[in-house]
Amino acid sequence: MNDQDYTATIYVEATPEKAYNAIKDFRAWWSEEIEGPTDELNEVFFYHYKNIHLCKIKLIEMDENSKLVYQVLENEFNFIEDKTEWVDTKLIFEITQGDGKTKIKFTHQGLVPEYECYEVCNDAWTGYITNSLYKLITYGKGEPNPKDKDGFNAELAEKWKLN
Repeated sequence: MNDQDYTATIYVEATPEKAYNAIKDFRAWWSEEIEGPTDELNEVFFYHYKNIHLCKIKLIEMDENSKLVYQVLENEFNFIEDKTEWVDTKLIFEITQGDGKTKIKFTHQGLVPEYECYEVCNDAWTGYITNSLYKLITYGKGEPNPKDKDGFNAELAEKWKLN
């Protein structure tokens, strides 16, 4: 893996199994605006936020309680020149346990600083992983974007003038 890929790491006081199951539930930590299964191998789900971001993602690898890998099949951003920057990138979640805590390392393989969307995507992933996913695993409730409401995506859109 390229060390320029976006990564975020969190430590939680939960079992690897609990973390693994929480990660697979994208609606509970990323967005309620997801159609299709996020937890079934070789299945595709569709994420969208207004006309700002649309993508299709496929779960391509599952190692129970230790690793999940998703591949971005299609992607479109309305705020950058190359609207397909995420296509063929991977969302990798690695789960390990040690010192009484579970470590979750998230890597968006292929999301690199050269990408036009990198800064806004960096902000977004940092919020979703270190805040929403962390809260879902730790407290049982994440902070995903609510269905048909603005939520965190609206804050990002405003911050980055993406409307």
